[in-house]
Amino acid sequence: MRAIIVEDEELARQELAFLIEAHSGIEITAEFEDGLDALKYLHNQEADVLFLDINIPSIDGVLLAQNISKFSVKPYIVFITAYKEHAAEAFEIEAFDYILKPYSEVRIKAMLHKLETAYAARGRQDEEGERNPLSDKVNLWKNEKIIVVDADDIYYASAQEKTTSVMTKSEEYSMALSISDFHARLPQDRFFRCHRSYLVNLSKIKEIIPWFNNTYLLRLRDLDFEVPVSRSRVKEFRQIMRL
Repeated sequence: MRAIIVEDEELARQELAFLIEAHSGIEITAEFEDGLDALKYLHNQEADVLFLDINIPSIDGVLLAQNISKFSVKPYIVFITAYKEHAAEAFEIEAFDYILKPYSEVRIKAMLHKLETAYAARGRQDEEGERNPLSDKVNLWKNEKIIVVDADDIYYASAQEKTTSVMTKSEEYSMALSISDFHARLPQDRFFRCHRSYLVNLSKIKEIIPWFNNTYLLRLRDLDFEVPVSRSRVKEFRQIMRL
């Protein structure tokens, strides 16, 4: 389990690193004093957990966590702070825990045990999903028949008036679902809601074409079609695609 610490006070950073190494098998792979430096690091490197102070330079810990919560693969976030008043904000973005300074070794030890237990359970769930041959199957309707397809055969989907149109390489299907409900049936790590009316299979993107208002058009392999990325989705899309 890989961790980074984002804390601008050197002594606090050293103490936390000591407690983590003393009471867990977690590997500390990087330490930062500055929130923006940590965000840049996470655009290129993965971490399983962030130990995050709130009052840090460049961007504060809450804003950094809000950005990280939009990643396709989200690390656990443990806030470490001297201030109680940010607890509500922390749990709104689904922080794993909220540790107050000065550190209590007993409290840190309990949190680390809970964290490693949660990480192990998530790993088992991922393995079970990989072993289940039906986990990547999607039922689609065509001509009053249910057609079972691999999720990766879907290129994109678009919202119609009361249905969702689903496109594979050679077939079009119509689903009596909203596009949000259909998206929920797909593997979330591969399908991105790029627009209120579109979702796209990220693995099918051939070209990313800059468009007006700093948005993009996505040209897909095998199809003569371009899927738009709306302004409200651009920031998350850039994070996912590391643009």
